Amino acid sequence: MRIGLFTDTYPPFINGVSTSVDMLKKALERQGHTVYVVTVNDSSFKYDYNEKNKVLRIPGLPIGIYDYRLSRIYPLKMINLVKNWNLDVIHSHTEFGIGIFARIFAKQFNIPLVHTYHTMYEDYTHYITHGYFDKSSKKIVEYLTKFYCDTTATELIVPTNKTYQLFKEKYKFEKNIHIIPTGIEVDRFFTENVKKSEVTDLKKHLNISKNDIVIIFVGRLAEEKNVEFLLNAHKKLVPKYKNAKLLIVGDGPDKEKFENISKKLKINNNVIFTGKVNWNDVPYYYHVSDIFTTASKSETQGLTVIEAMASNIVPVVIEDEAFNGTVVNNLNGIVFKTEEEYLIAMENLIKDKKLRKSLSTQARIQSEHLSSNQYASNVLVVYERAIKNKNKYQYGIFSKIASIFKENKK
Repeated sequence: MRIGLFTDTYPPFINGVSTSVDMLKKALERQGHTVYVVTVNDSSFKYDYNEKNKVLRIPGLPIGIYDYRLSRIYPLKMINLVKNWNLDVIHSHTEFGIGIFARIFAKQFNIPLVHTYHTMYEDYTHYITHGYFDKSSKKIVEYLTKFYCDTTATELIVPTNKTYQLFKEKYKFEKNIHIIPTGIEVDRFFTENVKKSEVTDLKKHLNISKNDIVIIFVGRLAEEKNVEFLLNAHKKLVPKYKNAKLLIVGDGPDKEKFENISKKLKINNNVIFTGKVNWNDVPYYYHVSDIFTTASKSETQGLTVIEAMASNIVPVVIEDEAFNGTVVNNLNGIVFKTEEEYLIAMENLIKDKKLRKSLSTQARIQSEHLSSNQYASNVLVVYERAIKNKNKYQYGIFSKIASIFKENKK
């Protein structure tokens, strides 16, 4: 099968979506498929096509949300290049920018379109509105999401039941929805695949001692990730457990703010901010740790939870549908609702090494069911269904836009 993955974010830029798309490309290729990527060029305003890796990068403009960029107008040369790939299916991973190109191209050349909804945009509107017109902005996001997903895609993929309910209950989505948890390359996090010497060196670099209990958070340092909750809770742990270290891995717009909070709470000696780390080094940060935690309710799935579980780390997560089916309370991790429950969970895990061992063993087992190969196999079933149903749905306004492209070619 010849597959086109269209995304606004792709390595070397690292976040959940770019990692997911890169992982899917590699997994599909291992299964014998030819996979192309169309993405944004975030390093220059030039068009760049790497024929060997089959990656086309289109210039983009910053949009004010993290480092995301929206792609510019697509010249005829780029359209002809993609046309010559003779794609069997297009799989878009964004509603905007490159996603619009995916939809226009799919309609123009009668190629079935599969879409994966990765981001709960209603949790990110504050980056644009800065707190003003919050209700109005969320309604606009809802309208745009329904428009791009419902009027264009042949088949829709969502990673969790949480996202499924958003489309079925709130957005009243009527087309096919496939719940397919995003897989990861779990084996690169397995203990047997991580060099012990590298773990030892990293501990020394981070000033982590043998007796320290390390609680790790991995992710973008921003408001919606609820890192402030973790810092406030850690303030209450430290007086009783002076060896408890909170390791915060990642960068983002609120990094300096969180650093200042840790100083204000006088726990900065027990909190380690690493900043941005190399993608290849991420497994080592899990392996210097004992417990993983997140209080974020903005996830569609939470891939870092799976990474932690694959690393034999006990996940302690806030109650949220995004983690249902991955973290089972008191089997392979702990789910909390309140700060009090969080503190009880942490105290039990800090004191009881056997409990940590039992939960981490089950966490590793669960992670093995979420491999990239299994994810790719599940997605291929959706591709086949999309190919079968490609003429079933209409593309609305994109039909008109596609016709403009055709007229301009004459």
